[in-house]
Amino acid sequence: MLLEDQRFIHEDLERLEQGISDRVLDDPRHIRDRLNRDHQISGFLDRIQQQSKRLLDIYNDTEGLRAKEIQSISTGDPFDEFYKQLNEIKDFHRRYPNEPVENLERAYKRKAPGEGESATAEIDNLFTGEEAYGRFLDLTTLHEDYLNLPGVQSRRITYLQYLNIFDQFTPPHCPIKRPEKSTDQYFSYVGRLADYLEGFLRRTRPLDDLDKIFASFGSDFDRAWQAKEVPGWGEETQAVGPAAPVTEGTGEGTWCPACAKEFKNDNVYKSHLSGKKHVKAAGSRAAQGPISNGSAKSQVHSTSAAKDLKERAIAEREYRIRKLASTMETVRSDTRVNVERKQGMTERERQQELDALFADSVDTSLRPSGADDESDSSGDEKIYNPLKLPLAWDGKPIPYWLYKLHGLGVEFPCEICGNFVYMGRRAFDKHFNEARHIYGLKCLGITNTTLFREITGIEDALKLWDKMTRDKKKEKSGGDNVVQMEDAEGNVMPEKVYYDLQKQGLL
Repeated sequence: MLLEDQRFIHEDLERLEQGISDRVLDDPRHIRDRLNRDHQISGFLDRIQQQSKRLLDIYNDTEGLRAKEIQSISTGDPFDEFYKQLNEIKDFHRRYPNEPVENLERAYKRKAPGEGESATAEIDNLFTGEEAYGRFLDLTTLHEDYLNLPGVQSRRITYLQYLNIFDQFTPPHCPIKRPEKSTDQYFSYVGRLADYLEGFLRRTRPLDDLDKIFASFGSDFDRAWQAKEVPGWGEETQAVGPAAPVTEGTGEGTWCPACAKEFKNDNVYKSHLSGKKHVKAAGSRAAQGPISNGSAKSQVHSTSAAKDLKERAIAEREYRIRKLASTMETVRSDTRVNVERKQGMTERERQQELDALFADSVDTSLRPSGADDESDSSGDEKIYNPLKLPLAWDGKPIPYWLYKLHGLGVEFPCEICGNFVYMGRRAFDKHFNEARHIYGLKCLGITNTTLFREITGIEDALKLWDKMTRDKKKEKSGGDNVVQMEDAEGNVMPEKVYYDLQKQGLL
C-alpha cells in the first residue's frame, strides 16, 4: 500500500517539523540541556532527509507500483478493493498480534521531565569531566603523546604551554625537524589530534554544516600544497658544499657495500664484519640478488613517491589542525583560563567543583520548566556573600584567598571608558584591547591606539596625541626645508654639514 506509506511519510515530516519548532522555541539555561536539544534537532533533521528521499522515490515510481495501485482503486468496484486491503491488514495483525503501533503525535513531542523523558545520558557519555560539556578542551592524553615524540623528549613542556603551541608545527615553537616528522609515531600523533578536534567540533556544534567546512579545509590545502605554500613543507634547501658520497664513500677508507658505510680503520672494518648488523644486512642483500642500474632507479623513484605521499598526508593533518584550532579559539582561551584556575586549587576543591557541576546539571534536568523564575529568586536569596566576592561560573562566590591572590579588591578606573571601574590588574590590562577602550579613544580623535596603553585619563591622552601630531608635522616640515649646499667639486650636502666641513678645513 504505497499510498498509505506516502500519507504516513507526509505526516511524519509534519510531526518532525513541529518537534523541531517546539525545541527551537525552548531556551535551556544549562549547557547540558542546550547540547541535548541541539543533538535532538540534528537527529530530527537527519530523519527528515531520509524520509524525504524515501518519499521522492515513491513519487518517481520507477517500477510503476504506485500507478498500478491508483488504477486498481479508481477502476472497478471500490468496495472490492477496500475489503481486499482490509483483509490484508487483518491478516498482518493476525500473524503479528503484538506488533506495536507507532504514535507520531507522541513520538516527537517534547515531554516534561516527569513524563518519562529520557535523561541526557547520551550527552554525559559524549564528554569527559575535563571538557565540562564542551566548554573546555581535554588534551591531556595528547600532551603526553607529544612529550614522547622524537625531538621533544628533552624539552619538558607543561600542559599550559602545550595549549598555546599544539597547532604550531614550525620553528621556533615546534622543535621537531622535518625528517623526524616522517616517523610513524608523529603521523599517528597528528592524526589523533586532528580526529579529536573534529570530533569535539561535531559534538559541540551538531547543527552546523561541518562537512562543508571540512571540505573547504581540504580544497584550501590542495591549492596551498600545489603552490608549495604550506608552512614547514616548502622546497628543501640543499646544504652548501660538495654532496656527500652515496655509494663508494670518500675513497680514503674501506667501504662496506652491505651496510653502505665507510670505515677509516681496517681493524674496525674487520671487527664490523662479525657484527649482527652486518650479517643481517649482508643476508638481506644476498637474498635480493644483484641489482641493476634500472631497477635501482625504479626503487629510488618508488621510495621517493612513497615519501612524498606520506609527507602530504602529514602536512594535510597539520593544516587541518591549524584551521580547527582557529575555529575554536574561544574554547581554547577558556581552556587556558580554566587550567590556570585549577592549578591554584587543591584536590578537594577540584572534587567539590566537579560534584557541584553534576549536581547542578541533574537539578536543572529534573526541575519543571515553569519553576525557573521561582528557583532563580530562591537561589539568589540563599547565596551567602557578605564580602561581596565575585561569583564563579557555578553562581557561587569564589574563595577569599583566590580573591586576594588575583588582587580583585583593587579598583582601576578608566576615564576614557566612561569612568568604568575594572576590578583586578588582569581585567585592567586586558581592557586596553577591548572594544570599549578603543571606541573611547576614537571618540577623542585618536586613531593609533597601540601607543596609548596604561593611559586612562582623557587629558593625558589628548596631550600625548597633540605632541605626537606636532612632532610628525615638525619632522615633515624639517625634511622639506633643508637647505642644500654644493662644494667646489659638485658634492651636494645639507647646510649644517657644509659649514662643519668648512670649519675643519676639509673643503
